Amino acid sequence: MVKIRLTRGGAKKRPFYHIVVTDSRSARDGRNIERVGYYNPVAQGAEARVVLDIARVDHWVGHGAQLTDKVRNLYKEATQAQASAA
Repeated sequence: MVKIRLTRGGAKKRPFYHIVVTDSRSARDGRNIERVGYYNPVAQGAEARVVLDIARVDHWVGHGAQLTDKVRNLYKEATQAQASAA
């Protein structure tokens, strides 16, 4: 099964996550199919907290990919931010 989930990056005590499309059997930071955005939980000031290619996420969900709970929340946040900016 294909999942859209987070992979961890960044330094110790300063996490940074990429939002990726991957096979559910691969390791958390292992091989991925496509990178569709990122999430920075410690963003400050003008730094972007969530950047997400919504069109690509919709494409993958249309082809049967499933979002993890956290990515589903980030997806809602990104769509609301995009709607308020337009």
